[in-house]
Amino acid sequence: MMTENQLRQRECQIARYRQLEREVTDPLAVCLLHSIIEELEEELRRDVPDCHGPRD
Repeated sequence: MMTENQLRQRECQIARYRQLEREVTDPLAVCLLHSIIEELEEELRRDVPDCHGPRD
């Protein structure tokens, strides 16, 4: 489980990658950044339980 500080750091990291994804013009770079963002978000979902319970 992530600490509050680790959670904030991960969210900032994701935000930086999203900004880069919007700024780059190379299609391969956009694709790679998008994949990185998806992986980071998945890790975040695994490490931080949903406070609203499971979604149906």
